[in-house]
Amino acid sequence: MSERNITYLTDACLITCVLQTDLAEEVLEAAKNSGANGATISYARGTGIRERMGLLGVTIDEQKEVIRIIVSEDQANLVFEAMYLTGNLDTPGKGIMYMTKLDRVATYIPADILVTLPEGDSHDH
Repeated sequence: MSERNITYLTDACLITCVLQTDLAEEVLEAAKNSGANGATISYARGTGIRERMGLLGVTIDEQKEVIRIIVSEDQANLVFEAMYLTGNLDTPGKGIMYMTKLDRVATYIPADILVTLPEGDSHDH
């Protein structure tokens, strides 16, 4: 039986973007154009600010799309800003996003990609 190793990627961030329904595809395209490779999109129901915003005459749909993207720290700010601006998150009620530093990420990584990673970006266990 061959030896199995887990390759941990470090220096990674998780960008989470919660948007009104039907905005995810455009925001995801902006993320890809900024260097992101893939994403997970899920659907959720929001609560909270919706009631307050309704008092201001802004209609907030409770149905949400949630985009989660793992990116390197090097590209995190560029991807984050592109997503924010494309989603018009500076407009009341459009959504919220946040970025979290990840301690480690593990997935299959082809050997030729591992060779090109800078020192400190990955290690085996």
